[in-house]
Amino acid sequence: MSEPRGAFRLIQADVVEFDAAWELQRELADSVRGGAPPVLFLLQHPPVFTLGRHADRANLLAPGDIPVKAIDRGGDVTYHGPGQLVAYPILSLRERRIGLRDHVRNLERAAAETVSEYGPAAAPREKCVGVWTARGKIASLGVRVARGVTMHGLALNVCPDLAPFGRINPCGVPGGAVTSISDEIGRRVTVEEVAGRFVPRFARAFRFSSWIAAPRPAVPEIPIRP
Repeated sequence: MSEPRGAFRLIQADVVEFDAAWELQRELADSVRGGAPPVLFLLQHPPVFTLGRHADRANLLAPGDIPVKAIDRGGDVTYHGPGQLVAYPILSLRERRIGLRDHVRNLERAAAETVSEYGPAAAPREKCVGVWTARGKIASLGVRVARGVTMHGLALNVCPDLAPFGRINPCGVPGGAVTSISDEIGRRVTVEEVAGRFVPRFARAFRFSSWIAAPRPAVPEIPIRP
């Protein structure tokens, strides 16, 4: 295994509207293509369903009042909402010397190790993308690569309301069980706490030597309700 190398910029926010975060991702991707250090952007979203490029709209069962966004990542339909740790790595695959499959596996590894630290065994599944425990899917992944730089990424269920997942076939799986860290261990865990554990596991999975805290993004943030 190669030695760890390089640092990434760590950008953390609270709850950010999906479109604002999407636009910021594009700006950050352009900066990385221009030679800026890679980024790990951590945040939460208000409730939203997103459909990947090749999603089957039949998997969107009853969105109701939750907005639906057709976006440019891979994968099918998923839900984002407060209580999820959303991680958007924006990095050059060429600079990291990895392919898309390894990028996805690294994200899965970082998420699985983070969940397992709380007790439940978590792992990817053969021929699937994401991370599961014995009780259900706990992390979803969807990635885009444009001109060699990644966007989108991972949504890890920490303490969300899981009811909206009942309005879709999560990631195209009818009746697919979904779980969270808080449900798994029987106590509420915060997104902030899990983010603190996820970051070093991300660094290890992608062979980064360190990270640098960057300023909060210049996008409107939504106060988190207690």
